Amino acid sequence: MTVLIIIIIVLGVTVALGSMLFSRGDGGGVVQPKSDCSACSGESAKCAHDCMMEAAVKDVEYYDDEELDMFAGRRSDGYTDDEAEMFREVMLTMNPCEVAPWSRSMALRGIEPPDQIKDEMMMIMDDAAAG
Repeated sequence: MTVLIIIIIVLGVTVALGSMLFSRGDGGGVVQPKSDCSACSGESAKCAHDCMMEAAVKDVEYYDDEELDMFAGRRSDGYTDDEAEMFREVMLTMNPCEVAPWSRSMALRGIEPPDQIKDEMMMIMDDAAAG
């Protein structure tokens, strides 16, 4: 019986020492992202992935574009020119630095932007990242 109590005490001490030695030193809490997604230009796949993962755990942010939700699930090559113009109007009314987060917002909502505006969208995002 005494041997069993000693074994339990030794195991407890070993576990306590091991957890102190191998703890990360940050309290074991949730790791917060160190990057600012507003600075992510989309050139780095890791940055884009990290920002998408960060955005996935947050509520979807709308950019006064709730009317675009009706296009969720539609392929990017399936829009008429009038429908593409709806996207263009929303895009051109926002600040250029908001276009990349808007694109992520649409992706999280299952909305593919129309092919007709993709080049223009990329140019705006590139200009915003450079300037």
